[in-house]
Amino acid sequence: MGLPDEPVFLRSNAIIEPLVDRFFAWMHIVAPVQASMNLANLQVPLLESYVQNPQVHLAASNNPALRGGYFVNIEESRSNEVAELLDGIKRDRADMLAFAAAVAEAEAMLEQQASGFDLTPFYPKLPAALNGLVELAYDTNNQASMRYIEPLVYTSPVYDRGRQSVQLSLDTGVERPFILSTPRLPMPGVLDLPLHFDHPGLDTLFAARTAPTTLGRLREALELNDAQAAQLATLLSDAPSLSPDRHIENGGRIRYFGHACLVLQTPDVAIVTDPFISTDNRHGDRYTIDDLPDRIDYVLITHGHQDHIVLETLIALRSRIGAVVVPRSSRGNLCDPSIGLYLKAIGFNVIEVDDFDEVPFAGGRIVATPFLGEHSDLDIRAKSTFLVQLAGATAFIGADSSGIDPVLYRYIKGHLGKVDMAFLGMECDGAPLTWLYQGLLTRPVTKKMSDSRKLSGSNAKQAADIMRELDADEAYIYAMGEESWQGHVMATTYTEDTYQLKQIDEFIGWCTDNGITAEHLFNQREWRW
Repeated sequence: MGLPDEPVFLRSNAIIEPLVDRFFAWMHIVAPVQASMNLANLQVPLLESYVQNPQVHLAASNNPALRGGYFVNIEESRSNEVAELLDGIKRDRADMLAFAAAVAEAEAMLEQQASGFDLTPFYPKLPAALNGLVELAYDTNNQASMRYIEPLVYTSPVYDRGRQSVQLSLDTGVERPFILSTPRLPMPGVLDLPLHFDHPGLDTLFAARTAPTTLGRLREALELNDAQAAQLATLLSDAPSLSPDRHIENGGRIRYFGHACLVLQTPDVAIVTDPFISTDNRHGDRYTIDDLPDRIDYVLITHGHQDHIVLETLIALRSRIGAVVVPRSSRGNLCDPSIGLYLKAIGFNVIEVDDFDEVPFAGGRIVATPFLGEHSDLDIRAKSTFLVQLAGATAFIGADSSGIDPVLYRYIKGHLGKVDMAFLGMECDGAPLTWLYQGLLTRPVTKKMSDSRKLSGSNAKQAADIMRELDADEAYIYAMGEESWQGHVMATTYTEDTYQLKQIDEFIGWCTDNGITAEHLFNQREWRW
């Protein structure tokens, strides 16, 4: 790469994969309560299954009909490394595995013995792993449950930053293995670093996308040896690749970056929703990391699913983000971890909002609005849609919210006024309950029950009801994992006969009949005013 004191920039196609015990990091395997449950109930059994029969996992991983299934996509010749990973987890994560076992034991005790009478006698009976970290309570129907004191769990042995590491490499455009099922082993051309996610050296590295640094400074910041520094040099360039039109001088602009990611700008503010952004700038058919403004004032997170709070993108942007605006959780509910605590623990400045809380900025405001459905009927409060008003326009950021009760949107309009543009998710036949939440379930559910409770957004009728009640002039439907760079996270496959696509066509037809501009988004789009 040259001398260690020459000015260098980070290449736009340099990527980071944040890992937890070598699994790609997302909220439910970082937040300590949920991480313990997923480790014990999902990841350990998954690795055990692979070690017992790697051929089955490889065959399933190469079967298009099973895309997005829980199969480890690692060649059989490396099965001994997977076995070593499994043994290490069982040895080194004993506190987490014990915590998950304690949760199951305590839940069973409450179910069998708590009958509406005083819960005080149950505290001495709790497994030791839970002492000081939970409160027992009844709901008004006399059903007993545990509330986790989540900030304390982050200070307990259950939260171990030593589980965290990162892999740095160049995006080649080749689809990576599915993030929920396949751990990342060391690979040629990939720089493995045992750094926790809030390590300041990572911010130093990613700040080099917009401002020059030197290999010597990066080596010191990331604590590299000679071989690691040589590998890092392959991720660097002598010139930046920033887009000249990444800022605007007047008016307002919205750019669609794919999936549910929008960049809303004026000359004075930049807002990004659910950032999930391509780093591969070779194609010219998408906005990439190069097209982002140098400063991002607010990032809006709508909910905690792995395709909406993408740590790979967020860590790469952390050094230029002012604050991340997140919906507040219900505090201590097993299925509803705090997004705020999660992001604070890995180095972000966070603003938590409840429904109709406002975040004002020069020339506009962000308003949190209710988000219905899409979470398999679990009691999850950490989800929010947003109304963003800037440069005289109002955009409704609908994420995957479902129009199951259209009267809600009548109230929203009555409270906040008319909407100009609505952005909606229409993945209306989503995955079943157990696909994402099986690790957290303390009581088994039948397949029929799981299949009835989908991770689904609006269908055509529900989307039409939203538009009618908001009285919006324009409707834009997010791509549903259709963009080519998202396969490792989305693992979705559609054909022209897919139900979701037919519902989108039906909705767009309804919009046309009712004088509403409508479009199914894909890859990139820009609006200026």
